[in-house]
Amino acid sequence: MNGVIAVDGPSASGKSTVSRRVAAELGWLYVDSGSFYRGVTWKLLREGVPADDSARILQVLRGLNMALFLHEGAVEFEIDGVRPGADLRAPAVRERVSPVSAIPEVRAFVTARLRETARFGPIVMEGRDIGSVVFPDALFKFYLDASAEERAKRRHGDLLARREQAEVGRVLESLQSRDRRDSTRATAPLKVAPGAQVIDSTALSVEEVVRRIVTAVRGVGGKG
Repeated sequence: MNGVIAVDGPSASGKSTVSRRVAAELGWLYVDSGSFYRGVTWKLLREGVPADDSARILQVLRGLNMALFLHEGAVEFEIDGVRPGADLRAPAVRERVSPVSAIPEVRAFVTARLRETARFGPIVMEGRDIGSVVFPDALFKFYLDASAEERAKRRHGDLLARREQAEVGRVLESLQSRDRRDSTRATAPLKVAPGAQVIDSTALSVEEVVRRIVTAVRGVGGKG
């Protein structure tokens, strides 16, 4: 069977939590595609490269070594021998990852690395263009969505859990701005992939969403 489950959707739609739990229940590997883009952004910040300096960005990409490895049921990476770790979630990286990830050369670089993760075994990969660009032939495609207000509440809760100060209204504005950028960018825009099952999680628990996906996968023989 096809060993890829593609889970796409906008920010704070529950992709990460759901994908991790689906992977754990099936005994598959989890891949957070967004962390790869944050990794490139982290590297550019370390090198002091502005997001609009295309020449220097290409120079960094040509010399960047992103090595993949397995860690606690997930495919992760190190960059030039360094594991970014918690730095990938730093505010500076989070604020800059959207414009960096919209750069065609960055997307091509990351897409190639994401496809390499399948060599480790069956994977559950979450992102914004997994079913449409990274693995368009994936047998299992899901698009998670939720109302902007619900997603803002979830993201606000995440920020508070990390002891970061934020107002729900500002979080909502940020999410809506990110949605516009992701949906209108020229390269690999956020969209529902052909053949993807759309799941609106606004009124659903994480467990209910996980159950829907696992049931659909096992229904065609993917028992892991």
